Amino acid sequence: MSSIDVSVLSIPEELADVLSKPTVIFPESRAHLFELAFFEPGSDFVEVAYDVAGQGRVVEATVARCKNGAAVNYVEPYMRRRDPEAMIIADGRPTDKKRYRDRFNDDFEPVRKETFEWLKEQESLIVLPFRSGDKHAGCPTLMVAPANAGFFVAGLADLQGFIPAAEIPKGFKPEAVIYLAPPFRHTHFGGKQLVVHNRLLGMHELFSYNLYPGPSAKKGVYGILLNIGEQEGWTTLHSSAVRLITPYDNEFVIMHEGASGGGKSEMTQAMHREEDGRILLGENTVTGDHLHLELFDTCELHPVTDDMALAHPSLQADSRRLVVEDAEFGWFLRVDHLTEYGTEPILEKLCINPPEPLIFLNIDAQPGSTILLWEHIMDEPGKPCPNPRVIMPRSFIRNTVNEPVKVDVRSFGVRTPPCTKQTPNYGIVGMLHVLPPALAWLWRLVAPRGHSNPSIVSVEGLTSEGVGSYWPFATGTRVRHANLLLELIESTIGTRYALIPNQYIGAYKVGFIGEWLAREWMARRGSLKFRPGQLQPSRCPLLGYSLPSLRVNGQEMPKGYLCVHEQPEVGIEGYDAGAGILTEFFLKELDQFDTDDLIPLGRKIIGMCRDGATVDEYMDVLPQ
Repeated sequence: MSSIDVSVLSIPEELADVLSKPTVIFPESRAHLFELAFFEPGSDFVEVAYDVAGQGRVVEATVARCKNGAAVNYVEPYMRRRDPEAMIIADGRPTDKKRYRDRFNDDFEPVRKETFEWLKEQESLIVLPFRSGDKHAGCPTLMVAPANAGFFVAGLADLQGFIPAAEIPKGFKPEAVIYLAPPFRHTHFGGKQLVVHNRLLGMHELFSYNLYPGPSAKKGVYGILLNIGEQEGWTTLHSSAVRLITPYDNEFVIMHEGASGGGKSEMTQAMHREEDGRILLGENTVTGDHLHLELFDTCELHPVTDDMALAHPSLQADSRRLVVEDAEFGWFLRVDHLTEYGTEPILEKLCINPPEPLIFLNIDAQPGSTILLWEHIMDEPGKPCPNPRVIMPRSFIRNTVNEPVKVDVRSFGVRTPPCTKQTPNYGIVGMLHVLPPALAWLWRLVAPRGHSNPSIVSVEGLTSEGVGSYWPFATGTRVRHANLLLELIESTIGTRYALIPNQYIGAYKVGFIGEWLAREWMARRGSLKFRPGQLQPSRCPLLGYSLPSLRVNGQEMPKGYLCVHEQPEVGIEGYDAGAGILTEFFLKELDQFDTDDLIPLGRKIIGMCRDGATVDEYMDVLPQ
């Protein structure tokens, strides 16, 4: 028996067959979805478990009903972060990603059919209709999940919205379907996270074989959107965006892109302060000295996007600036930076006393308690999970912008390590660099994943997240996306570009404070247009232009924050060694894009990088 008749849907025969035997539940409301997270009626604590051949009953996660939401915790620490190798392609369409056959030396079709059979054997299934990317005009999509994975479905509904059972239009015809079968990671894939994309004619199938929503729901939907854009000639940018209202009542829009951990969510967050209201500018890792400044009258923040920004051609119209809108209904907020009460009062208050219950992941809480953002679950004794999350419907956040916005500045974030002359590294990026458009494009091709990334299972050192920083979620070819990104830059020449580090500036540990101060300065200034002499070429050409001086609210930033080689702990020797590491990384990563399929301007820019072009030469090839 179904909550509604599945015949209201226009679905393929295979899917109709899957839904023919189990009880099919169509969520009726957000409150209904939250109750589905506790699949045992009246329960305050449930184990999400599956019978696995040869292993018996395997508990994947627990769900505790708390005063302010559901606390979801995974048994394995590995499942608390996204595995960057999770995506794989099953079809024969063009791709630079690893194919199922190449990884497993077999065809996916038998596993596909096994997945359908496993779903048919379930007593109950949840079917969630929604529109990927936009609740009105996005890609019609369905999720099909076992009923005991209700928390996963509820989380996806908060991230992408959903169509309540009573509002499903007759003949709703999905162009994408997400199938969830968690035990297959044990029975078929050695316990690893796996997400299989199968791009059929008129249907994008996504098989999610794990219960962490990072790769399986959120980034899975992102992959669907990127595939559509690849076919139609547009893209969805991996970025946050915020509209700032300055103390002088001017508006300024910054869109911040970057790999995981690059500061996207932080761009929409309020600046953190010391107990006395001062701002900790940084801590010198060599001397232990602390630098502070005072800034009390900051910009008002109106968040636009948190992670996925649609750059659809229909939005651009005749604008010389890039125009974007949010591709999500809710945000997957990482809260690893919240380690005690009072760090971010607005978010803390919203999560402790939300309008409706929330879904929390990797946060320790008991049934009936209040989930506290700083109580991160332990991966092992004394080692808290680095990836605690809350799924926040954007409608719960005050001052969110619900219409498209014109972007004044596209900044790019990079997570940098400490750099000194004794231990040189690529942490040579100053607090703010101004990039020519051609260099901005190169940074998006390379997209360093950066230092000590908390969001994913990763290795140490400088690695790449690839084109636009969204390559881990794309199903097609690198060069196709490189062309789309360059064409977008060419067509939106009124938008300016900046480079902003986080975590370290040379020898100083700064966290995200440099990003927040750069945001404040750009908004107050009103543009990144400069008179001759106001900028100077950076010592490392890949860093574009540096600012000889920068004043925030009458207070000068230390010279070494703007030009890292001015720090005595780094000097010319340490800086140049770090520049060599960064340059070598760029050249290695850019080689894969230099093919006949890349548009001529792109090949020219890559050739310039290989030949050691100056900053001014990058500006001349694609002027503003």
